[in-house]
Amino acid sequence: MTTFDDRERAYESKFAHDAELRFKAEARRNRLLGEWAAELLGKTGDDARAYAMSVVTSDFEEPGEEDVFRKVAADLDGKADADTIRAKMTELTAEARRQVADEA
Repeated sequence: MTTFDDRERAYESKFAHDAELRFKAEARRNRLLGEWAAELLGKTGDDARAYAMSVVTSDFEEPGEEDVFRKVAADLDGKADADTIRAKMTELTAEARRQVADEA
């Protein structure tokens, strides 16, 4: 085993670890966004948890976060505008990254 092979393996491992943390942070952000939206919709308890999970699963429709935005924007029609939702997504992205980093 050469130093180059060791270095290559370390970079691959770091890339995989970073990708996993990004995925966890995005899923956490979506759950937090779902909880926020559920509160605006007046949902509580199991209904709020189920709604938050529906926001998380909406992220699997296409790459990026636009699918999540569209779902929440449609659900919150009349309760929150696009700028408010996007600002909340940005805020919760930072919060989710902090939470995932604290757990790692």
